[in-house]
Amino acid sequence: MRSNRFALPLLLLSLVFSTAHAQESRLLVAQKGDRSLAIVDPAAGKVLGSVAEGGVTGHEVIASRDGRTAYVPIYGNSGVGKPGTDGTKIVAIDIASQKVVGEVDFDHGVRPHCPLIGPKDGKLYVTTELDKSITIIDPKTLKIVGSIPTGQPESHMLVLSHDGRRGYTANVGPGTVSVLDIAGRKVLKVIPVSGNTQRIAISNDDRWVFTADQTKPQIAVIDTATDSVAKWIPIESEGYGGAVTPDGRWFLVALPDVNKVAVIDIKTMQVAQNISVGAYPQEVVVRPDGKTAYVSCMHSDQVAEIDLASWKVTRMIATGKETDGLAWAGQ
Repeated sequence: MRSNRFALPLLLLSLVFSTAHAQESRLLVAQKGDRSLAIVDPAAGKVLGSVAEGGVTGHEVIASRDGRTAYVPIYGNSGVGKPGTDGTKIVAIDIASQKVVGEVDFDHGVRPHCPLIGPKDGKLYVTTELDKSITIIDPKTLKIVGSIPTGQPESHMLVLSHDGRRGYTANVGPGTVSVLDIAGRKVLKVIPVSGNTQRIAISNDDRWVFTADQTKPQIAVIDTATDSVAKWIPIESEGYGGAVTPDGRWFLVALPDVNKVAVIDIKTMQVAQNISVGAYPQEVVVRPDGKTAYVSCMHSDQVAEIDLASWKVTRMIATGKETDGLAWAGQ
């Protein structure tokens, strides 16, 4: 057999490239109090840089599929349904250069908030709260290409089914969830949940949608086959942002008033354990490899890093004033 004297060097080069590429993954953190976006090296556990958003506050962030660009809706300086400024823009930030490279201008106040990348079409979807709609944007051109009515005020957060066919919005003040036909761009149903509801997540098999009751310490579990609340999960305190692990087994939800994260077993629909984190946790994001979860802790200006094998907090990362929305960029 003829040996290939280039095989080993090529293999080593490939490994070096793969390692370098893996190290490019970044944790994106909305620094609400600083009106900026923090770009965090998750391996080193430190902020590499903060990008000013233009003087108004962005609460949430999402990364492009290739991990190169962050999209930050500029919501305004108040909470849902409260008086304050009404954001009119989304800014696009190049993660490598840490610079704003573009924007979407709505030309009027819409309080844009929750951004997502469509799982099938790659479009950018964002809640435009004051218009009672979801706006659809081409991320390559930053042009608005459509909208979907939600049929409700205060449509604050959004999830999309993994097949891209359905959307679900948490409508805060009305305490409802809107079910959306994404392709048809219409409301299919409005589901009553409670007097007030916040945040929303979906199981990996698209069977369940979770939203947090803000009047009682419980999670509403919506059966997507019937589009109705099928179960209630008692929790220690009112819940907030949450995320499902990549294996589909666990739903992690922040409990701001008790500085904990509840770990819910999706098989049993019960809390398996609670994990203490920093002050006033807001949002959870899980790495694509399923090994680590990150929790934004707004009042301690940190992100808690949780090892999902041991269910232990392994590190508290200083991430800026009023740390809020999170997103993962890269592999």
